[in-house]
Amino acid sequence: MDRLLTVDQVAELLGTTARFPRRLIEERRIEYVKVGRHVRIPERAVAAFVDANTIAPTARRLRSVA
Repeated sequence: MDRLLTVDQVAELLGTTARFPRRLIEERRIEYVKVGRHVRIPERAVAAFVDANTIAPTARRLRSVA
């Protein structure tokens, strides 16, 4: 079973305030689990969110001076 994280733990992992993961949950942009009245986010969902929103660098073309 995947480790379930609190909103505060996810915020710390992402380097944000707790408001950001709460907004992701509200907008249904990240998977979450309701345990009674508590909301938990699986670690794999956080990793998937980061992977899906990671932008790879592109090679910069140097402009020729002519």
